[in-house]
Amino acid sequence: MVDVDPRIDAAHAMPMAELVDRLQIAGLVRTSGELVGPCPSCGGKDRFGINLQKQIFNCRVCGAKGDQIALVQLALGMDFPAALEWLIGPRQELTPAQLAEQRRRAQENQRKRDAEAAKHRADAIALAWKIWQRGQPADDTLVVDYLARRGIPPRSGAKLPRCFRFEPDARLVVPDPNRSREFKTVHEGPAMLAEIAGPDGKFCGVHRTWIDLDQAKGKPVVPHPFKDGEIVSAKKVYGSKKGGAIRLYTPRDASILVMAEGIETTLSGLAAKAIETGAAYWAGVDLGNMSGQRKLGKGLKYAGIPDMSDHDAFIPPQWVQRLIFVQDGDSEPRLTRAKLLSGLRRAMATRPGLTAGIVHPGDGIDMNDLLLSGGTTTSEEVNRDA
Repeated sequence: MVDVDPRIDAAHAMPMAELVDRLQIAGLVRTSGELVGPCPSCGGKDRFGINLQKQIFNCRVCGAKGDQIALVQLALGMDFPAALEWLIGPRQELTPAQLAEQRRRAQENQRKRDAEAAKHRADAIALAWKIWQRGQPADDTLVVDYLARRGIPPRSGAKLPRCFRFEPDARLVVPDPNRSREFKTVHEGPAMLAEIAGPDGKFCGVHRTWIDLDQAKGKPVVPHPFKDGEIVSAKKVYGSKKGGAIRLYTPRDASILVMAEGIETTLSGLAAKAIETGAAYWAGVDLGNMSGQRKLGKGLKYAGIPDMSDHDAFIPPQWVQRLIFVQDGDSEPRLTRAKLLSGLRRAMATRPGLTAGIVHPGDGIDMNDLLLSGGTTTSEEVNRDA
């Protein structure tokens, strides 16, 4: 019988927000159920986040992730036993009744967290639905002009994909680090909306892209009011993106699915016919959604091994026989490739018979840059071996 240290359950019962205060991790801002900011290990800016519902953290730069104990290890440079003792204290032998009560409390805490997470997700989707409902049909609006600016004009007489809508006036906000749970408006203007559909094909979120045709790439350039030298992202996601996608183009009888992170990148692949003909083209919203959680540890940072316990990551529908991920060349190449491999290997493990590949537009560019320059892609077959 495995001797499980009862302090582990006690550690998992500690709220992450309280632990952050105890560790004095600076620079984190609360937004949409998360604490976001610099990683206490590798630094960075906003690639580190703590999910307050799931009680886990993740860094999209160094790959660190885990629970309360792992956060102590990361922040204080401790090994597991030392981190556990720092959190709970020295181990004490408990009676069977005390162990049972500790397990009961841990299970009750987990039920509460699951209920809070479900409510947060439902509230987020409801907000996203309101934004979507306020939109209007995108045809003959600035959405057409924005896509044309990116080298993706619609075919003559053709309608835009139904997943697009237009919002004439949308507020772009950022969290105010000086005022808890308050936001500062940094820009107001027109925006392109794109529906995020879940694995069941139903609405689960909306992707918003602000438009400013006076700028080279058609998006507003807004200096961050609280971070010197930074520009506020002109794209935001509302609702739930986990396992979802922006279904831009799905022809009848398609058996191939091409997926890139962004809308413009994905549409560029479709417009250039640079990958496959007769394929569906979906945007994966972001790399983390396409990748899912990976197994990490010594020597595994770039291995691209999926953590199969992650049931929220994207999995293609049953009709997909071949899955192709597009790798942006303007992001860190080794880590980006590892994340794409993770997502593709998860899909192949889940869908027997599925084949997969990675298409790369070239170093330092994405598919939209390739489309505008008239270049060509390179491709790589992916095996299912982890």
